[in-house]
Formats: sequence, structure tokens, C-alpha cells
Amino acid sequence: MALADWLGYAAATLTTLAFVPQVWLSLRTRDLGGVSLGMYACFAAGVALWLAYGIVLGAWPLIVANGITLTLALTIVALKLAASARRRR
Repeated sequence: MALADWLGYAAATLTTLAFVPQVWLSLRTRDLGGVSLGMYACFAAGVALWLAYGIVLGAWPLIVANGITLTLALTIVALKLAASARRRR
């Protein structure tokens, strides 16, 4: 494996793992008061584009990291939307 791939996997691992505590806390507490829906929606769209870019290039570090990160970001978006819907009732 080339050095560029190792760097990609290392960067992908760290940036993806950075989202795990937020998702875990949000799932556990259901407290999303400090979470910006707009920011996470925009972020998820950007990650989806990075994922598409990785697929076009066939770059596995981009594909794996952005696939996982997109799942984590969409989890936060879904939790935030559900919390907003509950408040409106």
C-alpha cells in the first residue's frame, strides 16, 4: 500500500472517530439542544459529495471514511428532526 493510502486511512480514521462521541451522547441522552440542524445537514451534503468523489476516483480511504461519516452525520440529522417533531406536538 502506498504512503498516500496510509495517510488517507489515518486522516479518515481520526476525522470519522471525531463524530462518534457526539452520536453516542445524542443517542444516549436524546438532548440535541446545542446541535445545529443546518450545520449537520450542510455537513452531511458535503460528506455525500466527498463520498461520490471517492467512488468516482475509486479511492477506498475516501469511500470508507465518508460512508461511515455520512451515516454518523445522518444519524444526528434524524435525531434532531425527530426531537423537533416531538417539540411541535
